[in-house]
Formats: sequence, C-alpha cells, structure tokens
Amino acid sequence: MNTSICFRLKNVSIFFLALTCCVTQPSLADTVVPGEEGPASFEALGIVIPEPAPDRNETEGEGPFDRLVIENVMLVNGLGAPPRGPVSIVIAGDTIEAISSYPPKPRVGERRLNGLGMTALPGFIDAHVHIGNPYEGVVGPITPPEYVFKLWLGHGITTVRDTGSVMGLEWTVDHAERAAKNEIAAPDIIPYAMFPGTAVAQFEISSEAGAREWVRAVKKRGAKGVKLRGGTAEALAAVYDEAQKLGLGTASHHDQNGVYEMNALDSARLGLDSMEHWYGLPEAMFIERTIQDYPADYNYSDEQWRFKEAGNLWKQAAARGSVTWRSTIDELLERDFTLVPTFTIYEANRDVMRERNADWHEDYTLPALMRFFEPDPRLHGSYHFDWTTGMEVAWRDNFRRWMSFVNDFKNAGGRVAAGSDSGFIYKLFGFGYIRELEMLQEAGFHPLEVIQAATRNGAELLGMEDEIGAISPGKQADIVLVKGNPVSNFKLLYGTGHMKLNRQKGEIERVGGVSYTVKDGVVYDAKALLTDVREMVIAARDSEARQGSAQ
Repeated sequence: MNTSICFRLKNVSIFFLALTCCVTQPSLADTVVPGEEGPASFEALGIVIPEPAPDRNETEGEGPFDRLVIENVMLVNGLGAPPRGPVSIVIAGDTIEAISSYPPKPRVGERRLNGLGMTALPGFIDAHVHIGNPYEGVVGPITPPEYVFKLWLGHGITTVRDTGSVMGLEWTVDHAERAAKNEIAAPDIIPYAMFPGTAVAQFEISSEAGAREWVRAVKKRGAKGVKLRGGTAEALAAVYDEAQKLGLGTASHHDQNGVYEMNALDSARLGLDSMEHWYGLPEAMFIERTIQDYPADYNYSDEQWRFKEAGNLWKQAAARGSVTWRSTIDELLERDFTLVPTFTIYEANRDVMRERNADWHEDYTLPALMRFFEPDPRLHGSYHFDWTTGMEVAWRDNFRRWMSFVNDFKNAGGRVAAGSDSGFIYKLFGFGYIRELEMLQEAGFHPLEVIQAATRNGAELLGMEDEIGAISPGKQADIVLVKGNPVSNFKLLYGTGHMKLNRQKGEIERVGGVSYTVKDGVVYDAKALLTDVREMVIAARDSEARQGSAQ
C-alpha cells in the first residue's frame, strides 16, 4: 500500500509516496515530505523517530560457529523437492557446507543442534516490508526497529526488502549494514529508495536528466533498488533505464492517480522487475473501458471510499481465460516479471472482525500500533469507518479473481514472491507474513510452491539466488527450524502456535511456533525473541498506564 501526498515542485504536480497507500492528512503533507531528509524532517511535527536497534547482546543468538551440525531433521530445500530425511546439515561459519543422510563424525569444538521432530526450511524472504512508519507518531510512539526485527526473526524471516526506506534512506542503510555484520538481531535488509520521495528537492525529477541523477545519487547513498509510485512518463522511463544500467532493482505500486498513463504492462515494457499489490494489473486488462468505473461523486482522498471501489476493480477487467487475460500473462512471462501480491494486507477488507481480533494482538501488538490500526481519518490504512457486509462480499469476489490471475501466472511459469506489507490494517510484522503463505495456498499454490515463493523466488527477485533462497551446499546458512511439518500446516509457523487436540491427554494444546532461526550462521532462539517482544508490549502498556494515572 502507499501513501499518496500531493505537493508542488517547480510548478509541477507530483504524487509523492512516503509509505504505501493514500492518506487524507493535508496538515502532514503540507509540513513534511516523509523520506525526504529522514528522521530530522519530522522534528517540526513533534514526531520522535525511535532509537536505532541496539547492538546484539550475548543472549541474542549464538555463533556463527566454525562448524555447526543440525542433525536428525526433515529437509524442505525450497527448490521444489518434497520433504526428505532425516538429514544432517553441516554449516561452516555462515555457509552451508554439506547435507548428509548420515550424521557426520563429531569434531572437537563443533556445535550440535538436534533437529529430531523438526523440519528445516530455507530462511524466509519478505519481499515487501516497511521497517517503520513515521505516521504512527501521530497516535503514539513509533514502533522501534528492535521490536520489528525480533518479530521477523521470530517467524523465520532472514531477509527483507524495504520498499521505500520511509524512515529515511540513511537510517535504513545504517541498519542494513549493521545487520549484514550481525551487529544487531535482525534479518538482512535490502533498502529501496522511494521515487519520488527520497531526497528529491535538489533534483528536477520530472525531467529525464534529473531522474537519472536522482537514481545515481540514491545508489551512492546505499540504496539497492528503487520503489516507484508516481512521476512523469519521461521520468519513470529514465528511472527504469538508469536503474537497470546501475544494477538496481525496481518495484512499483501503480497508484490510481497515474495508472491511466502507466499500468503494469507499460512498466514491465520499460523494465520493471516487480509490481507490488495488484494496482495497475486489472487496468492493463480493461476491455470495455479505459478508466476505472468511478462513481460520479467519487473522492479518492476518502480512504474508505477508495478501498470500497477497489473491491469492484477486478470484475471490470477481462474474464479469466479470455484472450486478453492469457496475452497479459504471456507478455509478463516474456519480460521475466515478478508479482508480489501482498494478499494479506488487504484481508481485513473481506473480514475486518477477524483481523481486528487476531490471536496475536493481545500479547504482541504494541498499544500505539493498535491505535494506529483503529479507524482514524488522519491515518493511512485506518479506514474501516462504516465497513459493511456488502463491501466485504465485494472484496471476497475481488480476491477470487485476483488470486486466480496470480495462480494462472504461476502455473504458466511466472515468478510470484511472498511479501506482507505488515504494519498497516491490523497486520502485525511476522504474523502477517505467515498469513501471506496461507493465502498463497488459498490461491491454489501447492504448499511446496508457497515455500518456493517465500524463498527461492524472493532470492531471484533480489538477484541473490546464488546466495540465499535454498538449503543447499554453498548457500548462505539461512534456515528455519520448526517442530512438526509446516508443509501440511503453515499455522505451525505462527509465533502463537496452533491449537491442536492431544488425543492421549484429551486436551487442546498449542503446538508449533518456529524453534530456531539461523541467519548467516547465527542461531537465534525464536521463542526467546518473541518473549522479548511480549515484554516490550507489557512495558509499553505499563508506561501508558502510569502516564494516564499521572494526568
């Protein structure tokens, strides 16, 4: 999702994206351009950017080791092969050295981890994240990065692509560099700069020359890619071309304000790597119109209205199996395109009560973040003011058509990567990602195809398939260890576990939850990380209670 903020630059109207959707908040838009200067730009609003994540302490992860052996474990390698085992996985430093059907002979000084009853999967890649959201500062403290990172690691997420670096590019790059050195308990971070948005003031970004200069500048500042959300056709073409020349990745949210001029196919033809969400895809398949069938009195800045109408969009596109439907898939395949659907972030639109009352909110959602989720006309994604049964029914139909396209694209050989966009609309970091895996299965993916989307496909999108995305010799030691068989039930991956009847005891008990997350050869106790998160939530509630009683 992306936050559209309209502003003027040299008499040219530009729709500038700070986050991922549209927000009706002119006071903020008039005051600050998120992402422009990073944390310092929010001081005038009284928004306090959280402290950087603290250094990793001695209780947060062990290793890397000269030699680590994970033995007696079932293996799901992420390459499409069925589970097999038990096997032993041998890790030297941060690299997988060997996989054996027989336990290797012990060596002096090695670390052994018994994986009996566990399944090993490649470390998960969340292809669409935002580490933080400055607008949370309107309703309370912004979620600290330590909280976000531990929720991710606690759910087996070892690599994330930050699409926009909206907390400031330098802030994000600094965390990425520290994570790469394992100085902090965090996944590896791939920072993308926002266009337009990150340090644009000194560039004439509506021109080809200015757009190219901007791309070169953000690469120099550490960006590994560019997230596009608006701009002139000339500038967008220049960004895609320059990014390709410099080896930067590209992602796009095709905002409704500019989708008539640039839909998903248009962008793919210019070299776009991945489209986020689904905006721009139905518009590429319109056959009875060229513009979405908006009501005559429609106001895009009304977020509930915007998302209500979005629930009617897929039915305006060509029918499943039609010539247009098939030709769109064929062309995207020719261009080695990637879909990052982020089904999960829109799920409240088809059942808002379910999302508002999810199991994990009580123990794992910070009070200020929960306030950010609740309906508030000032905030993006907080729009369920009068969300009706009819709206939910329309969105369920929307999901069926959308999921059909994604599944057909996958079946034709297309790449689909898993991304969550959590931190909005009742979706909590880590938990939202596991729900995305469930929704990919709902769309028609075999569970092993889901795991491919979460691992290998994300690695290919990032151009890192030689390093991550599979459990195989020579790859980086990013591994998820979970008790039970998540191929049969992804609910085992939730930090809250899965409710299951113990028939011997005649009792319902919670099972599952990631046991260990291995990132760069460092072994993290996933349950201990989530305990830290619960304690952060308790401390935040206690602090707010004390402040309330003091007033």
